[in-house]
Amino acid sequence: MRTLRQLLSALAAVSLLAGCGLDGDFGEVNPARVSGNIHDWVGRDNVARKPISPSDFALTDEEHALRDLAFPLIQPPYDRQNWDQVLRENGAIRTAPMEANDRSAYINHLMANDARSQSTRYARLVDDVRNDIARLPQFYEVATKVLDLDEKRRKSMAYVSGLGALEKTNVLNRIRENARVIARVDASMTHRAASYRFALEHLVIAVPSPQAIEAERAVNALHAEISRYRGQPTPAWQREPSLAFQR
Repeated sequence: MRTLRQLLSALAAVSLLAGCGLDGDFGEVNPARVSGNIHDWVGRDNVARKPISPSDFALTDEEHALRDLAFPLIQPPYDRQNWDQVLRENGAIRTAPMEANDRSAYINHLMANDARSQSTRYARLVDDVRNDIARLPQFYEVATKVLDLDEKRRKSMAYVSGLGALEKTNVLNRIRENARVIARVDASMTHRAASYRFALEHLVIAVPSPQAIEAERAVNALHAEISRYRGQPTPAWQREPSLAFQR
């Protein structure tokens, strides 16, 4: 029933957005035209993309932001301009696991484009890489904050009076959901960086161009950013002590 409601909501959104264009940042759907919980489904399926039992707790502002920032990093960049983008935003359409793990998928879509000049293909590659670089700082800052709050939540449960089994289950389910969102982005970025590198190598031999130098710099910068945020995800906020620390 939940999936059906998401599908109906997405279909309604498609009809409302018809002809409006994807005029948000990075060529995506304008946030003003979608609901605030559009990405709540992110993190609610397992590795095989099958639904799991989610937490019944409402998402916090940070958890909403985590999912909103995660979606464009787990969605293939070549899907962003499709007519069915709103369905993808709602989770009604998912990328097939095989395609998501196929590093040649990106170059195949890039070469399938009817561009008359190789400059268009190189420019598209550079734009996609730079868009990902621009997204990483905010995502990992929010992710670090969510993980810190979840650790405080886990420790604080020992000091909550009358904590029932259902409430505890909801807490642990939410912590697992949040961790799953971050893990999916980590895995996606590893795959995306490899796909961009693979695409650049094949562009160089298929349609050589001086633009390859700019593209290589962008891909190298993405690899460096991924390593930096995984190694030292320093947040721009002050940690507060947990209830457990207060005791």
